[in-house]
Amino acid sequence: MAIIKGQYPRISLARLCGWFVITRQAYYQDSYRKIEVSIEESLVLKEVNAIHSLHPKLGGCKIYGKIETFLTIHQIKMGRDALFDLLARNNLLVRRRKRKVATTMSHHWFRKYPNLIVNIVPIRRNQIWVSDITYWKINEDKHLYISLVTDAYSKKIVGYYVADNLEAVGCIKALQMAVMSLRQVPGSRLPLCHHSDRGIQYCSNQYVKLLQDNNIDISMTESGDPRDNAIAERINGILKNEYLSAYQVSSVREASALLHDVVELYNNDRPHMSISNLSPDFVHHNQVQTTRLWKNHYLKKTNVNEKQD
Repeated sequence: MAIIKGQYPRISLARLCGWFVITRQAYYQDSYRKIEVSIEESLVLKEVNAIHSLHPKLGGCKIYGKIETFLTIHQIKMGRDALFDLLARNNLLVRRRKRKVATTMSHHWFRKYPNLIVNIVPIRRNQIWVSDITYWKINEDKHLYISLVTDAYSKKIVGYYVADNLEAVGCIKALQMAVMSLRQVPGSRLPLCHHSDRGIQYCSNQYVKLLQDNNIDISMTESGDPRDNAIAERINGILKNEYLSAYQVSSVREASALLHDVVELYNNDRPHMSISNLSPDFVHHNQVQTTRLWKNHYLKKTNVNEKQD
């Protein structure tokens, strides 16, 4: 067959299928399936981007939990691993940042309290509150400091405040907000324990007096191990890495307004794997029984090492 320069011979589909030993029906089915998968993936990516518009750095597991109903409605068969692959191909997986700034100053003369919550798993709201301070880098040379009070049962943030310094007033403001929230929940005057690290802010006379005036027991960590206040540490990371790092602010006033919006999103719309992928506010107000959906790999590794010893 003579081939003119710049042209190629036309080969029939039947001959191509014969070369690769497939039927034309199989060829068309495969083509249709690829088109269908492409459409489905586009729909999923559109839904993920909509979620990311509110939760900029929400992890893949929680995204999957939020879109399960969407997948069912659109009859899209996509497992969690397939979703992770799709997110990876489109650069939508989240990278975690390491903590760099120390906010705990435990070398002081104020009284330090014992740890009252060792091995205690909360069974109701307002049984244990955990508090911590975290830094928020807003530009190259400036940090703000966020004080948080979180309900250990529901993972709801019940008090928060942002300041441009590490003075105790920020923690006191967050605690005052948390105490005010008790008036909105019937039956909240049951025994309540407040747990924090031994930082000077939490040991200060003003902070301790506020706890005592409201009949709240005082508990503190007894080592520098972050696992002693793991829930508070985890909430810090969620707010900073999944939300605040995606925005630019230039003042404490702007930061305060943004923090308010972010806490509302976290409390009311973000699923938590430690509470059956439900939102903290829903669990807090409905007192539902929840199940932890994540595995403690550190504890598993520790148990294995103990058996070996």
